[in-house]
Amino acid sequence: MNSLSLTKKQFDVLVAMEETEGKVSQREISEMTGHGLGTINKVLKELTEMGCVSNGKITSTAYDYLEPYRVKRAVIIAAGFGSRMVPITLNTPKPLVRVHGKRIIDSILDAVIAAGIDDIIVVRGYLSEQFDQLLYQYPMIKFVENPSYNEANNISSAMCVRYLLKNAYVFEADLLLHNPKLVKKYQYSSNFLGIPVTRSDDWCFTTQNGIIQTQQVGGEIKGDKSKTGLYQEVGISYWSEMDGAKLAEHIKEVYAMPGGKESYWDQVVFKHFKKQYQVAIRECSFDDIIEIDTFRELKQIDKVYDV
Repeated sequence: MNSLSLTKKQFDVLVAMEETEGKVSQREISEMTGHGLGTINKVLKELTEMGCVSNGKITSTAYDYLEPYRVKRAVIIAAGFGSRMVPITLNTPKPLVRVHGKRIIDSILDAVIAAGIDDIIVVRGYLSEQFDQLLYQYPMIKFVENPSYNEANNISSAMCVRYLLKNAYVFEADLLLHNPKLVKKYQYSSNFLGIPVTRSDDWCFTTQNGIIQTQQVGGEIKGDKSKTGLYQEVGISYWSEMDGAKLAEHIKEVYAMPGGKESYWDQVVFKHFKKQYQVAIRECSFDDIIEIDTFRELKQIDKVYDV
Protein backbone atom coordinates (compact mmCIF):
# COMPACT_ATOMS: atom_id res chain seq x y z
CA MET A 1 0.00 0.00 0.00
CA ASN A 2 1.06 3.62 -0.52
CA SER A 3 3.39 4.91 2.21
CA LEU A 4 0.73 7.49 3.11
CA SER A 5 -1.72 4.84 4.24
CA LEU A 6 -4.63 5.13 6.65
CA THR A 7 -6.33 2.70 8.95
CA LYS A 8 -10.02 2.13 8.19
CA LYS A 9 -11.05 4.25 11.20
CA GLN A 10 -8.73 7.09 10.20
CA PHE A 11 -10.12 6.90 6.67
CA ASP A 12 -13.73 6.96 7.89
CA VAL A 13 -13.15 10.04 10.05
CA LEU A 14 -11.26 11.96 7.36
CA VAL A 15 -13.92 11.22 4.75
CA ALA A 16 -16.69 12.33 7.13
CA MET A 17 -14.83 15.59 7.73
CA GLU A 18 -14.11 16.08 4.02
CA GLU A 19 -17.74 15.48 3.04
CA THR A 20 -18.97 18.06 5.56
CA GLU A 21 -16.09 20.51 5.00
CA GLY A 22 -15.12 20.14 8.65
CA LYS A 23 -18.39 21.61 9.89
CA VAL A 24 -19.22 18.63 12.05
CA SER A 25 -18.96 17.68 15.73
CA GLN A 26 -17.37 14.55 17.15
CA ARG A 27 -20.85 13.24 17.92
CA GLU A 28 -21.93 13.78 14.32
CA ILE A 29 -18.77 12.05 13.07
CA SER A 30 -19.65 9.15 15.37
CA GLU A 31 -23.14 8.95 13.85
CA MET A 32 -21.79 9.16 10.31
CA THR A 33 -19.12 6.51 10.77
CA GLY A 34 -20.68 4.15 13.31
CA HIS A 35 -17.61 4.43 15.55
CA GLY A 36 -17.98 5.29 19.25
CA LEU A 37 -17.15 8.72 20.65
CA GLY A 38 -14.07 7.36 22.42
CA THR A 39 -12.77 5.95 19.14
CA ILE A 40 -13.45 9.24 17.33
CA ASN A 41 -11.53 11.19 19.97
CA LYS A 42 -8.58 8.81 19.73
CA VAL A 43 -8.52 8.84 15.93
CA LEU A 44 -8.70 12.66 15.78
CA LYS A 45 -5.62 12.80 18.00
CA GLU A 46 -3.83 10.39 15.64
CA LEU A 47 -4.83 12.46 12.60
CA THR A 48 -3.68 15.64 14.30
CA GLU A 49 -0.26 14.10 14.99
CA MET A 50 -0.08 13.02 11.32
CA GLY A 51 -0.76 16.60 10.21
CA CYS A 52 -4.13 15.69 8.66
CA VAL A 53 -6.26 17.68 11.10
CA SER A 54 -5.64 21.10 12.58
CA ASN A 55 -8.05 23.14 14.71
CA GLY A 56 -10.86 20.74 13.94
CA LYS A 57 -10.45 20.94 10.15
CA ILE A 58 -8.69 18.74 7.64
CA THR A 59 -5.49 20.05 6.07
CA SER A 60 -3.87 19.78 2.64
CA THR A 61 -1.85 16.89 4.06
CA ALA A 62 -5.10 15.01 4.60
CA TYR A 63 -5.72 15.06 0.86
CA ASP A 64 -2.29 13.53 0.27
CA TYR A 65 -3.30 10.67 2.55
CA LEU A 66 -6.71 10.34 0.87
CA GLU A 67 -5.39 10.39 -2.69
CA PRO A 68 -4.63 6.61 -2.92
CA TYR A 69 -8.27 5.97 -2.04
CA ARG A 70 -9.79 8.40 -4.54
CA VAL A 71 -12.07 6.78 -7.10
CA LYS A 72 -10.54 7.38 -10.52
CA ARG A 73 -13.23 6.06 -12.86
CA ALA A 74 -16.81 4.88 -13.30
CA VAL A 75 -17.63 2.02 -15.67
CA ILE A 76 -21.31 1.61 -16.57
CA ILE A 77 -22.40 -1.67 -18.19
CA ALA A 78 -25.25 -0.81 -20.54
CA ALA A 79 -24.99 -3.21 -23.49
CA GLY A 80 -27.85 -5.66 -22.90
CA PHE A 81 -31.24 -5.97 -24.59
CA GLY A 82 -33.47 -5.96 -21.51
CA SER A 83 -35.81 -8.72 -22.69
CA ARG A 84 -38.00 -8.60 -19.58
CA MET A 85 -38.77 -4.95 -20.28
CA VAL A 86 -40.41 -5.68 -23.64
CA PRO A 87 -42.26 -3.93 -25.29
CA ILE A 88 -40.58 -0.69 -24.16
CA THR A 89 -37.09 -2.00 -25.00
CA LEU A 90 -38.00 -2.98 -28.56
CA ASN A 91 -37.08 0.55 -29.62
CA THR A 92 -35.17 1.90 -26.61
CA PRO A 93 -32.20 0.47 -24.66
CA LYS A 94 -33.25 -0.19 -21.06
CA PRO A 95 -30.89 2.38 -19.47
CA LEU A 96 -32.44 5.10 -21.67
CA VAL A 97 -36.02 4.32 -20.67
CA ARG A 98 -37.54 7.32 -18.90
CA VAL A 99 -39.02 7.04 -15.41
CA HIS A 100 -40.99 10.11 -14.37
CA GLY A 101 -39.45 11.90 -17.35
CA LYS A 102 -35.82 11.10 -16.57
CA ARG A 103 -33.65 8.40 -18.15
CA ILE A 104 -32.73 5.58 -15.77
CA ILE A 105 -29.01 5.96 -16.45
CA ASP A 106 -29.15 9.70 -15.64
CA SER A 107 -29.54 8.95 -11.93
CA ILE A 108 -26.18 7.14 -12.01
CA LEU A 109 -24.42 9.72 -14.17
CA ASP A 110 -25.57 12.62 -12.00
CA ALA A 111 -24.33 10.89 -8.84
CA VAL A 112 -20.96 10.04 -10.40
CA ILE A 113 -20.39 13.61 -11.55
CA ALA A 114 -21.48 15.00 -8.17
CA ALA A 115 -18.77 12.83 -6.58
CA GLY A 116 -16.14 14.52 -8.73
CA ILE A 117 -15.56 11.55 -11.03
CA ASP A 118 -15.24 12.71 -14.64
CA ASP A 119 -13.66 9.62 -16.24
CA ILE A 120 -16.88 7.85 -17.22
CA ILE A 121 -17.04 4.82 -19.50
CA VAL A 122 -20.35 3.47 -20.85
CA VAL A 123 -20.23 0.01 -22.42
CA ARG A 124 -22.94 -0.12 -25.05
CA GLY A 125 -24.25 -2.73 -27.49
CA TYR A 126 -27.97 -2.99 -28.23
CA LEU A 127 -29.17 0.05 -30.22
CA SER A 128 -25.81 1.61 -29.37
CA GLU A 129 -26.27 4.75 -31.46
CA GLN A 130 -29.12 5.87 -29.19
CA PHE A 131 -26.63 6.41 -26.37
CA ASP A 132 -25.16 9.34 -28.33
CA GLN A 133 -28.03 11.44 -26.96
CA LEU A 134 -26.28 11.36 -23.57
CA LEU A 135 -23.43 13.48 -24.92
CA TYR A 136 -25.58 16.61 -25.03
CA GLN A 137 -25.93 16.53 -21.23
CA TYR A 138 -22.79 14.55 -20.35
CA PRO A 139 -20.09 15.43 -22.92
CA MET A 140 -17.35 13.81 -20.84
CA ILE A 141 -18.70 10.28 -21.42
CA LYS A 142 -16.58 7.84 -23.41
CA PHE A 143 -18.22 4.86 -25.10
CA VAL A 144 -16.85 1.35 -25.48
CA GLU A 145 -18.59 -0.93 -27.96
CA ASN A 146 -19.47 -4.51 -27.01
CA PRO A 147 -19.89 -6.43 -30.28
CA SER A 148 -20.72 -9.66 -28.43
CA TYR A 149 -23.62 -8.38 -26.28
CA ASN A 150 -26.15 -10.54 -28.14
CA GLU A 151 -24.21 -13.80 -27.94
CA ALA A 152 -22.72 -13.70 -24.43
CA ASN A 153 -23.67 -12.65 -20.91
CA ASN A 154 -22.51 -9.40 -19.31
CA ILE A 155 -19.01 -10.83 -18.84
CA SER A 156 -18.58 -9.80 -22.49
CA SER A 157 -18.96 -6.16 -21.42
CA ALA A 158 -16.44 -6.65 -18.62
CA MET A 159 -14.10 -8.22 -21.15
CA CYS A 160 -14.20 -5.02 -23.21
CA VAL A 161 -13.18 -2.82 -20.26
CA ARG A 162 -11.14 -5.26 -18.18
CA TYR A 163 -8.11 -2.94 -18.11
CA LEU A 164 -10.17 -0.02 -16.79
CA LEU A 165 -11.30 -1.53 -13.49
CA LYS A 166 -8.55 -0.26 -11.17
CA ASN A 167 -9.77 2.30 -8.60
CA ALA A 168 -13.11 2.11 -10.38
CA TYR A 169 -16.80 1.78 -9.74
CA VAL A 170 -18.74 -0.72 -11.85
CA PHE A 171 -22.45 0.03 -12.29
CA GLU A 172 -25.24 -1.91 -13.86
CA ALA A 173 -27.03 0.68 -15.97
CA ASP A 174 -30.61 -0.27 -15.08
CA LEU A 175 -30.51 0.97 -11.49
CA LEU A 176 -32.67 3.91 -10.48
CA LEU A 177 -30.56 5.64 -7.85
CA HIS A 178 -32.58 7.61 -5.30
CA ASN A 179 -29.64 8.28 -2.95
CA PRO A 180 -26.76 9.82 -4.94
CA LYS A 181 -24.59 9.92 -1.80
CA LEU A 182 -24.03 6.18 -2.23
CA VAL A 183 -21.50 7.21 -4.87
CA LYS A 184 -18.59 8.54 -2.85
CA LYS A 185 -15.38 10.24 -3.89
CA TYR A 186 -13.22 7.92 -1.79
CA GLN A 187 -13.34 4.17 -1.13
CA TYR A 188 -11.12 2.27 1.30
CA SER A 189 -11.23 -1.18 -0.31
CA SER A 190 -13.09 -3.30 -2.84
CA ASN A 191 -16.76 -3.58 -1.95
CA PHE A 192 -20.18 -4.47 -3.27
CA LEU A 193 -23.44 -2.76 -2.41
CA GLY A 194 -26.05 -4.88 -0.64
CA ILE A 195 -29.35 -4.47 1.16
CA PRO A 196 -29.55 -6.30 4.53
CA VAL A 197 -32.37 -8.88 4.56
CA THR A 198 -33.30 -11.89 6.66
CA ARG A 199 -34.47 -13.88 3.64
CA SER A 200 -34.18 -13.49 -0.12
CA ASP A 201 -35.22 -15.31 -3.30
CA ASP A 202 -33.00 -13.05 -5.40
CA TRP A 203 -29.25 -12.88 -5.99
CA CYS A 204 -27.68 -12.29 -2.59
CA PHE A 205 -24.47 -12.40 -0.59
CA THR A 206 -23.72 -14.14 2.68
CA THR A 207 -21.18 -12.28 4.80
CA GLN A 208 -19.04 -12.85 7.85
CA ASN A 209 -17.63 -9.90 9.79
CA GLY A 210 -18.51 -7.62 6.88
CA ILE A 211 -16.71 -9.65 4.19
CA ILE A 212 -18.63 -11.42 1.41
CA GLN A 213 -18.35 -15.20 1.70
CA THR A 214 -20.73 -16.50 -0.98
CA GLN A 215 -22.88 -15.25 -3.84
CA GLN A 216 -26.04 -17.26 -4.39
CA VAL A 217 -29.67 -17.16 -5.49
CA GLY A 218 -31.84 -17.15 -2.39
CA GLY A 219 -30.89 -17.51 1.24
CA GLU A 220 -31.87 -17.10 4.86
CA ILE A 221 -29.92 -15.90 7.89
CA LYS A 222 -28.82 -18.64 10.25
CA GLY A 223 -26.53 -18.53 13.27
CA ASP A 224 -25.12 -15.46 15.03
CA LYS A 225 -26.60 -12.44 13.25
CA SER A 226 -24.00 -10.13 14.79
CA LYS A 227 -21.25 -11.79 12.73
CA THR A 228 -23.07 -13.30 9.76
CA GLY A 229 -25.36 -11.49 7.38
CA LEU A 230 -27.48 -11.84 4.27
CA TYR A 231 -27.61 -9.02 1.72
CA GLN A 232 -29.61 -8.69 -1.46
CA GLU A 233 -27.12 -7.90 -4.20
CA VAL A 234 -27.17 -4.44 -5.77
CA GLY A 235 -25.28 -3.90 -9.00
CA ILE A 236 -22.83 -1.26 -7.78
CA SER A 237 -19.30 -2.21 -6.79
CA TYR A 238 -15.88 -0.66 -6.32
CA TRP A 239 -12.53 -2.28 -7.11
CA SER A 240 -9.20 -1.21 -5.66
CA GLU A 241 -6.08 -0.81 -7.77
CA MET A 242 -4.79 -4.25 -6.77
CA ASP A 243 -8.10 -6.07 -7.25
CA GLY A 244 -8.81 -4.25 -10.50
CA ALA A 245 -5.49 -5.47 -11.89
CA LYS A 246 -6.33 -9.06 -10.89
CA LEU A 247 -9.78 -8.76 -12.42
CA ALA A 248 -8.33 -7.89 -15.82
CA GLU A 249 -6.58 -11.26 -16.01
CA HIS A 250 -9.28 -13.30 -14.30
CA ILE A 251 -12.07 -11.99 -16.56
CA LYS A 252 -10.02 -13.01 -19.59
CA GLU A 253 -9.43 -16.49 -18.14
CA VAL A 254 -13.10 -17.13 -17.35
CA TYR A 255 -14.22 -15.77 -20.72
CA ALA A 256 -11.98 -18.33 -22.44
CA MET A 257 -13.31 -21.25 -20.35
CA PRO A 258 -15.90 -23.66 -21.80
CA GLY A 259 -19.22 -21.97 -21.03
CA GLY A 260 -17.42 -18.92 -19.68
CA LYS A 261 -19.23 -16.52 -22.00
CA GLU A 262 -22.48 -17.42 -20.23
CA SER A 263 -21.17 -16.14 -16.89
CA TYR A 264 -22.14 -12.96 -15.13
CA TRP A 265 -19.04 -10.82 -14.75
CA ASP A 266 -19.14 -10.80 -10.94
CA GLN A 267 -19.05 -14.61 -10.86
CA VAL A 268 -15.40 -14.21 -11.86
CA VAL A 269 -14.81 -12.96 -8.32
CA PHE A 270 -17.34 -14.92 -6.28
CA LYS A 271 -17.30 -18.28 -8.09
CA HIS A 272 -14.16 -18.83 -10.14
CA PHE A 273 -11.48 -16.98 -8.13
CA LYS A 274 -13.17 -16.45 -4.76
CA LYS A 275 -10.07 -17.27 -2.71
CA GLN A 276 -8.14 -14.43 -4.31
CA TYR A 277 -10.46 -11.60 -3.26
CA GLN A 278 -11.72 -10.11 -0.02
CA VAL A 279 -14.69 -7.95 -0.90
CA ALA A 280 -16.48 -5.96 1.79
CA ILE A 281 -20.23 -5.45 1.87
CA ARG A 282 -21.40 -1.85 1.76
CA GLU A 283 -24.90 -1.43 3.13
CA CYS A 284 -27.75 0.45 1.52
CA SER A 285 -31.54 0.23 1.75
CA PHE A 286 -34.51 -0.42 -0.51
CA ASP A 287 -35.23 3.32 -0.28
CA ASP A 288 -31.82 4.15 -1.77
CA ILE A 289 -32.09 2.30 -5.06
CA ILE A 290 -34.50 0.42 -7.30
CA GLU A 291 -33.66 -2.18 -9.93
CA ILE A 292 -36.43 -2.21 -12.52
CA ASP A 293 -36.37 -5.73 -13.92
CA THR A 294 -39.67 -6.06 -15.77
CA PHE A 295 -42.16 -3.97 -17.72
CA ARG A 296 -44.70 -4.76 -15.03
CA GLU A 297 -42.45 -3.19 -12.39
CA LEU A 298 -41.96 -0.16 -14.63
CA LYS A 299 -45.74 0.31 -14.89
CA GLN A 300 -46.05 0.14 -11.10
CA ILE A 301 -43.41 2.83 -10.63
CA ASP A 302 -44.48 5.17 -13.46
CA LYS A 303 -48.18 5.15 -14.29
CA VAL A 304 -47.56 6.76 -17.69
CA TYR A 305 -46.79 3.26 -18.97
CA ASP A 306 -49.92 1.72 -17.48
CA VAL A 307 -52.17 2.23 -20.51
